[in-house]
Amino acid sequence: MANPYDHSSSDTEDYHDPDDHRRRVFKNRMSYGSSSKPKPCLVQKGSSPNVGSSKSLNNMPRNRSRSGQPSCPAKNQMIAQGGANVQPCNASDERLTLVVDNTRFILDPAIFTAHPNTMLGRMFSTGMEFMHPNDRGEYEVAEGISATVFRAILDYYKGKMIKCPPTVTVQELREACDYLLVPFDANTVKCQNLRGLLHELSNEGAKCQFEVFLEELILPLMVNSAERGDRECHVVVLLDDDSVDWDEEYPPQMGEEYSQTVNSTAMYRFFKYIENRDVAKQVMKDRGLKKIRLGIEGYPTHKEKIKKRPGGRAEVIYNYVQRPFIHMSWEKEEAKSRHVDFQVHLQQPRPLL
Repeated sequence: MANPYDHSSSDTEDYHDPDDHRRRVFKNRMSYGSSSKPKPCLVQKGSSPNVGSSKSLNNMPRNRSRSGQPSCPAKNQMIAQGGANVQPCNASDERLTLVVDNTRFILDPAIFTAHPNTMLGRMFSTGMEFMHPNDRGEYEVAEGISATVFRAILDYYKGKMIKCPPTVTVQELREACDYLLVPFDANTVKCQNLRGLLHELSNEGAKCQFEVFLEELILPLMVNSAERGDRECHVVVLLDDDSVDWDEEYPPQMGEEYSQTVNSTAMYRFFKYIENRDVAKQVMKDRGLKKIRLGIEGYPTHKEKIKKRPGGRAEVIYNYVQRPFIHMSWEKEEAKSRHVDFQVHLQQPRPLL
């Protein structure tokens, strides 16, 4: 059977069985709940309780002209179905038209309501109260996403794996999935570019992993610093079996006055990768922290020997190990001057009488 994508003679496409009765209901331009695009981190894969119902679908606006009759597209506009031109006004009531990147997709809203955790599933499962069709009764969605990417993502709603088109980068596909709240993982996406796919999966895994480190290991140290009145924190990540034994009489000279340590081999391995450090930095930025620095530095673990200098002055030599560190600040007024001005009011001498 011919591929409908290869023989489309117009920008209108039908993704359903041609034996079904077709009806056209048309698509909207909608800002999803707010003016900014939703860019979630994770997509919940659990099912929501009966979000989409047949009742809400029956309340969808029908595609009608000003005279009250069902509206039809221009006479020369046809539905591309397997390379054959079909009259466009035989659409069923359960169809609607989405416009993405100036390309029309005629779809059954049931494929979206079957996935209520996605953006399109929510849009067409809430009685359409937030939907506003254009003058032609079409719904404009997925602003900024190309028709090629949207066509590929539609495979997810049809129960198939999303195949990354060869002309689309994995990052572009990933961003589109995030925008539409479609899960992007090895179970839903198939790419020829394995390096690009694994890179995106690693970014997602690193983000989730660092959020655990931040909440369970780093935040308690930040709270300790805050309770001392500090407004920044410096954390060195040691291995689980690293031991620190400083001489109380001859402590090492530290660059950070209030340096703290956390023993976690898992976090040590996490920071071995530069990409993971970039992800961690972005996570902390998203949490409102500033002056974020991540890297590797030497940390003194135990005293090796003491050298006597001329004059009896002792010099302590410590053993240093290279370990990752994290530095962050939550100071709000750092941009203001720290200079303290003292105004001195001199009393003018009284004139002699």
